Amino acid sequence: MQNKVLEAMKEAGKPVRPGDIAKALGVESKDVSKAIKALREDGKVHSPKRCYYEPL
Repeated sequence: MQNKVLEAMKEAGKPVRPGDIAKALGVESKDVSKAIKALREDGKVHSPKRCYYEPL
């Protein structure tokens, strides 16, 4: 799931919300949020503004 979320972020080319990624991937928003949390802990994504995330 983390790889799918990261790829979706890269394809978007701009900061995105978890709900937007969930809609694009056709999965639950809570699953995307869990993946983003893990990616943040690994230092692979960051939040340029509240509720938006982008890959580093």
